[in-house]
Amino acid sequence: MKLIPACSVIFCLIAALHAAEFHITTTGDDSAPGNKDAPLRTIQRGAELAQPGDVITVHAGTYRERINPPRGGESDSRRITYQAAPGEKVEVKGSEIIKNWVKFQNDVWQVTIPNSLFGDFNPYNDLIRGDWFGDNGRSHHTGAVYLNGIWLSEAAKLENVMDANNENPLWFARVEKDNTTIFARFKGVDPNEQQVEINVRHTIFYPDQPGRNFITLRGFIMRHAATPWAPPTAEQVGLIGTHWSKGWIIENNTISHSICSGISLGKYGDAYDNTSADSAEGYVETIKRAQSHPIPWTKENIGHHIVRNNTISHCEQAGIVGSLGCAFSSITDNLIHDIHVRRLFDGCEMGGIKFHGAIDTEILRNHIHHVGGIAGVHPVGGIGGIWLDWMTQGTRISKNLLHDNYQDFFIEVNHGPFVVDHNLSLSNITFRDCSQGGAYLHNLIAGKIIVTPEGNRDTPYHPPHSTTISGLANIKCGDNRFYNNIIVGSGEPESAAQAPTNKDPGENGGYGLWVYEYSGFPLLTGGNVYFNGAKPHTQEASKIPQQSENLIAKIIQQAGQYHLVFTAGPTLGQTDTKPITTPVLGKTQIAGLPYVNSDDSPLIFDTDYFGKPRSKKNPTPGPFENPTDGKLKLEIRQP
Repeated sequence: MKLIPACSVIFCLIAALHAAEFHITTTGDDSAPGNKDAPLRTIQRGAELAQPGDVITVHAGTYRERINPPRGGESDSRRITYQAAPGEKVEVKGSEIIKNWVKFQNDVWQVTIPNSLFGDFNPYNDLIRGDWFGDNGRSHHTGAVYLNGIWLSEAAKLENVMDANNENPLWFARVEKDNTTIFARFKGVDPNEQQVEINVRHTIFYPDQPGRNFITLRGFIMRHAATPWAPPTAEQVGLIGTHWSKGWIIENNTISHSICSGISLGKYGDAYDNTSADSAEGYVETIKRAQSHPIPWTKENIGHHIVRNNTISHCEQAGIVGSLGCAFSSITDNLIHDIHVRRLFDGCEMGGIKFHGAIDTEILRNHIHHVGGIAGVHPVGGIGGIWLDWMTQGTRISKNLLHDNYQDFFIEVNHGPFVVDHNLSLSNITFRDCSQGGAYLHNLIAGKIIVTPEGNRDTPYHPPHSTTISGLANIKCGDNRFYNNIIVGSGEPESAAQAPTNKDPGENGGYGLWVYEYSGFPLLTGGNVYFNGAKPHTQEASKIPQQSENLIAKIIQQAGQYHLVFTAGPTLGQTDTKPITTPVLGKTQIAGLPYVNSDDSPLIFDTDYFGKPRSKKNPTPGPFENPTDGKLKLEIRQP
């Protein structure tokens, strides 16, 4: 047994004894010492005083400030913790309340605000722009107006606000040298008698420099941030952001109404921000610069964040975004909804979760719905409930519930190995697959699969558990493993003409694995069961006959709670399957790597969606092991 030196034990005890707890209240004083009897007034003052190991406890009330933590902790055991006092409602906002509105015409009101309110950042003069941004031919700003917590939409011009036939609540801002004038339609109410707030701050919790490690943020309600567009080639600022750091824990928070992104696990900024001309080559150069940064993109320095049990909503780019900085992280038990539902602007970075470089990252048990606005209407750029873009390697996406999204998964230009297992995908499109090397196991696939080979982009793959680039390759699609899934069709017959080809990827896709007929690499398949007209791949091993009975899988709401209604019929438990393990999955074509856990231990899929033990000989297809009579009505727990 290894003995711990007595001096180390004494040092740890002394450090623990000297850890301080600073208290913040709305009636405090920033010149006070910050103890419980003499609390501070602002969270920022607590941040300035806190040292590794300290705790900042914020008590009930609304705080309007941006917190810039000047330092982080030293280790996982010596972190700086920011927490809402247990059982108390603590709200932090990037907005200010605005009064003195004057009626302009009919339901349109105006207010003139001195620019001194905004300091050196005026969101009404701050354009949303950058790599892969789609502006729809008009200007968009990071400002916002909220009436009793509901945000109004920015108008392209003042005439739109004035149009009495326009029922939408709109605002428009005119910025001059000394003042900003905001015009807004408040239908049927006097805004001076309501709570009207406007965006003032860029972000709410975000360090101004990289390398502020080991911070915990717990239990807050955080709203209203004028966040910028966050492409993978630029600094990614979120309402909460880790800014190229390591080891943050973001848990039990409610995060909403960020103009672009809610939580960012993203990239630092430099002189090359938004200069990549929307090109794959530009992003490869971004990766290389990150590897030579003073805090280089390596497993030792970056990522390892835990994001859990948060509710994230009403963000117009992403609920959680991250380029490179999301690697080696854990995203679990979050509720993410109403992302990019207004669709005022577009681009290629929208998602409930949108990651580039999610190496050895786990995405588990998240509930993601209403991402993408209008069902069935294809965005100009792209969107996914979970969109994993570039370098998804060693990643596991497991036991997530997705529904009412434009599409549930967008898996783009990855070479694997990655694992997608035990997910419930109930939107019209399950997968937009522009990758290879994935293992899809025990999922409920109730939407279309769209396969889009990408021969014009060479993207990286890596050695195991590493950010080092081994090589670059394009995407032929295929080299996937589909085992023990339930695959559901629309009930309508499909034509082979709908299948994508290498020459014409198309957008139609189809229900079932037959859409991979024209992929460049073969599939490994077995144990899948097909309902409602879904069709297998022609080369599928151990083909399962088409089931005669239909499968019902739908989400319903009762008293504000989500329930899954699932009826599969008796044949579900009669399918010939086998347990899936690391040896069964083999190695990927491009990277030549096996499917293993991040510690190199073998994968074992011995429990179902709810943790129920799987049969060791003949596991039931789909997420649920041996559902009674194939019928379930399940309550979906909200985080």
